[in-house]
Amino acid sequence: MEQVNILSISIDNFSMSEMLEKLKFGGVVFTPNVDHLIKLQKDKDFHRIYNSADYRVCDSQILILAAKFLGQPLREKISGSDLFPAFYWYYRHDKNVKIFLLGGPEGVAEQARRRINAKVGRELVIDSYCPPFGFEKDEQECQKIVDLINQSGATVLAVGLGAPKQEKWIYEHKDKLENIKTFFAIGAAIEFEAGHRQRAPEWMSVAGLEWLFRLLLEPKRLWKRYLVEDLPFFFLILRQKFSFHPWSKLSR
Repeated sequence: MEQVNILSISIDNFSMSEMLEKLKFGGVVFTPNVDHLIKLQKDKDFHRIYNSADYRVCDSQILILAAKFLGQPLREKISGSDLFPAFYWYYRHDKNVKIFLLGGPEGVAEQARRRINAKVGRELVIDSYCPPFGFEKDEQECQKIVDLINQSGATVLAVGLGAPKQEKWIYEHKDKLENIKTFFAIGAAIEFEAGHRQRAPEWMSVAGLEWLFRLLLEPKRLWKRYLVEDLPFFFLILRQKFSFHPWSKLSR
C-alpha cells in the first residue's frame, strides 16, 4: 500500500530511504501530524493546498498508531525534523544541492546555516532569512523574499514557519522561485538545527509523547492546541473506523 488515507488526507507510505531517493527528482514535501489534520478539517484552502503536495509523509507517532488502528499501517514515521537532516547528509556531496533556510526567530536560521555547513564540511546551506511577523500579508516583503531566494542560486527551500503558514506560502510562491526543485515545510526543524529549541528524547518520540515534551517546554503557547483543539482527532479516527464516511471513498 503506497498511500494511507487518514481523515481525507493520503499519506505516502514510504521508508526514509525511499523518500530520500525520490527527492533526487525534487518535489513539494509536507509532513502531516495531528495538528495539521485537525486544521485541514476546518480550512478548505489549506486542505486543497495540502493535497497538491507531491509528498505527504507521517510526522507523528500518534498517526502511526491511528493508521494501525484503521487497518492501514504506515511503515515509518518520517518527521520533518528527521527528514531534513537526513536529506542534507544524503546529498551533502551533490554540488547541485544548495539549500535556503526560511523561518525562525531573528538570527536563528543563520545559526542553523553555520551549524549545518560545519557538520557537512561545505557551503551546502548558501543563505537564510528570518521574515518579520505578519510578513505573509505584505506583498512587498514576500517579493523581497522571492528575490533573495532567486538571487541565492538555491535549489532547495526549507521553510519553518508553522502550519498552515509555511504550506500556504510555498504553494503561493513556488512558481516564482526559478531554481528551487525541492520544497520542505518543516516547522521547528530550523530551530532544532540551530540549537535554539530542544527536541524530545528519543523514548518520548517513540512512545508518541513528543507533544507532551513540547507542552512542558512551552505551556502558555501550546496548551490550547494540544489539550483542546487537537482532542477531536480521536473521535474523528473512531468515526472513520466504524462508519462509512465519505473520506473512505476518496481515491488514494
